Amino acid sequence: MDKQALRDISYGLYLVTSVSGEKVNGQIANTVFQVCSETPKIAISINKDNLTHEYIKKSGVVAISVLEQDTPMTFIGNFGFKSGKDIDKFSQVKYEKGETGAPIVSENTLSYIEGKVVDSADVGTHTLFVVDVVDAKVLKEGVPMTYDYYHAVKKGKSPKNAPTYINEKEAEKAPEKPVKEEMKMERYVCTVCGYVYDPAEGDSEGGIPAGTAFENLPDDWTCPVCGAAKDEFEPE
Repeated sequence: MDKQALRDISYGLYLVTSVSGEKVNGQIANTVFQVCSETPKIAISINKDNLTHEYIKKSGVVAISVLEQDTPMTFIGNFGFKSGKDIDKFSQVKYEKGETGAPIVSENTLSYIEGKVVDSADVGTHTLFVVDVVDAKVLKEGVPMTYDYYHAVKKGKSPKNAPTYINEKEAEKAPEKPVKEEMKMERYVCTVCGYVYDPAEGDSEGGIPAGTAFENLPDDWTCPVCGAAKDEFEPE
């Protein structure tokens, strides 16, 4: 089976948040979709190992922020590749409690939706939560981030707990274009999130021009996705 075909299904990129008592947590998700309009309901797929899953199960409430296309990779890395079991993801993020008590993050957000869980289905590694929408608001106009844009333009990766995760080493790779040996520079992989630093492309968000070898990156350079230090990279 060629799992790459599944990437042709259209996805967005969202911040899903919930609450447990006074504690809040959130994660990046791409499987969020509307399932009916009267009364409006949405469905969300969340990995059972994630802390956000635990909070949704306990509280039965959830909020979803629709992320804009130019959302910084550091923001996505904070919520997508770090665990709320280890850090407070909201320590540097402004938010407010919504009608349900779930935290609503307005940063990098075009609109938000919040609701209460009315049903769920066990789908193996994930739970599919069906949510009655109780409030929704458009905060500003803009272009929503799509999963394709995140991969193709932002060069983002999928965490292992994502429903769309594909092991890149097992996936069939397209043949590389011939490159003169003297111009070929080694690519390095972030051992935390899987981001690949390609010298041919550099890091536009970090101000690193194309053609910069990994060895020549500043010592304080960090992964544009998860913020990992340079010494947490290894040759591809």
